[in-house]
Amino acid sequence: MDVKRVISFAALALISYVLVLQWNEDYGSKPAAPASQTSVSAYSSPAGDELPTADITATAQSAELPATGTETTPTAAAKSRLISIRTDVLDVLVDTTGGDIIQVALPQYKATIDADLPFVLLEQTSNRTYVAQSGLIGPNGPDAATSGRPVYSVDASAFELGAADSLNVDLSFTDSAGVKVTKRYSFTKGSYQIGLEYIVDNQSQQSWTANLFGQIKRDGSADPSSTTDMGMQSYLGPIFSTADNNYQKVKFGDIDDETFKQRSADGWVAMVQHYFISAWIPAPGAEYTYSTRKQNDNYIAGFVSPTITAAAGQQQSVKATFYAGPKDQVQLAAAQEDLRLTVDYGWLWWIASPLHMLLTWIHSVLGNWGLSIIAITILVKGALFKLNAKAFKSMANMRKFGPEMQRLKELYGDDRQKMSQEMMALYKKEKINPLGGCLPMVAQMPIFIALYWVLMESVELRQADFLYLADLSTKDPYFILPILMGVSMFIQQSLNPSPPDPMQAKIMKMLPIVFTFFFLWFPSGLTLYWVCNNVLSIAQQYVINKQIEGGGKKEAKASS
Repeated sequence: MDVKRVISFAALALISYVLVLQWNEDYGSKPAAPASQTSVSAYSSPAGDELPTADITATAQSAELPATGTETTPTAAAKSRLISIRTDVLDVLVDTTGGDIIQVALPQYKATIDADLPFVLLEQTSNRTYVAQSGLIGPNGPDAATSGRPVYSVDASAFELGAADSLNVDLSFTDSAGVKVTKRYSFTKGSYQIGLEYIVDNQSQQSWTANLFGQIKRDGSADPSSTTDMGMQSYLGPIFSTADNNYQKVKFGDIDDETFKQRSADGWVAMVQHYFISAWIPAPGAEYTYSTRKQNDNYIAGFVSPTITAAAGQQQSVKATFYAGPKDQVQLAAAQEDLRLTVDYGWLWWIASPLHMLLTWIHSVLGNWGLSIIAITILVKGALFKLNAKAFKSMANMRKFGPEMQRLKELYGDDRQKMSQEMMALYKKEKINPLGGCLPMVAQMPIFIALYWVLMESVELRQADFLYLADLSTKDPYFILPILMGVSMFIQQSLNPSPPDPMQAKIMKMLPIVFTFFFLWFPSGLTLYWVCNNVLSIAQQYVINKQIEGGGKKEAKASS
């Protein structure tokens, strides 16, 4: 190639690189600035139409709250206020009106790599609604449609776990009949589970009945934890687990069209996004009604328990668990075994799950997620070594007889039928399988796709650093890895035989450029995986090509 042309191409590549960097700086997507925890808007306790219906045999309603309630009303002197609860892994705000959880921040996970603020999972602000509600509805439940929700009293406005292993926070309310309801939240050190228990002390003269409900209310705003601008996206929306289907997605669009309602023994309901999840898990051993509905542009997914009864002069309690935290498989399994399914690897979960276990084990040895990605790529490539070798040998054979194929093309280029016959004769004579390079590649694709999803869904990669990369879950800020991926793809193509069809050959030459731009906004951890995979493939294919070509030269020497 002419030296001037090389210099021109190099200058053009450098200018293009600088332009992409500047475009990314000016127009590229930037993480939203984290809101301070003091930005919680004045929380308006849900009105009566926000709760589920207490009549679990009734058809699903579009309303959010029940139409039945108690005749008691909160005292006029009672005022709503927020109470703060802090553990080593959770910062929680609870509104005393209804006792709802209106904010959950995760101090172990920063909002952004540059901000020293925790990631806020649940919040009630002017920009976003995502809260966890719970209460007692039905004939005597204090969460009434007609009188508003109860305003609980509490001993303090702030609670902290500190050095203790557990913490209980009690909110209490007594109705006009003398029935005392205690809403108890329980926290444990190192756990993202929040225990919920309603303790009903019925000192009235009549039997008391109600139903427990738990629901997650979220607007349709975008996923703030998503780090992928292009490529496959993580699911955002409700998921239900029932006896008939332990993992059932109900998309926001489905709720727009119709409500979901199902009765099941045990189960759970979750709101899922990239890397994080919130979920209500009712106590096992009973049949619950699970449902969705939409009200005031908010999507609601929740459960209602069967009727609980406290006889006159007796106490009764009912429990549930709320999980709010990362998609950490150990933490999820501790809350409920099937909750691990929310780390969604798709239909290749049976391959992805062992790969995730292997990746986690490698990290426990190496201590860095970037090195762990390189190591697991090497191990997977090693496990597929023989399968790859067959593919590369087939392609090397095709490359070896490339000149002969070109000669046949020049002789019979205008007669496609004759050229096909001659090509097939050459394949038969030289024992070349034209599909030999494709079939092994197709056979191993499920493994690479599964590994892609493992890297995509692993919360461990969020804000994990490697070399100059501050966060493996976001794009490479300097686009070094995507460029290396494109270059490695081009080198790999140069080691393969060119397709006989000119149009296919042109398309193949364009692929490295197309994939480079496609990977510019991919998470850097995924791009690192592809670069390593390409480099290993180049090394293996280069060695095999040399062996095949060396063998051909020896044969030619022997025959001469």
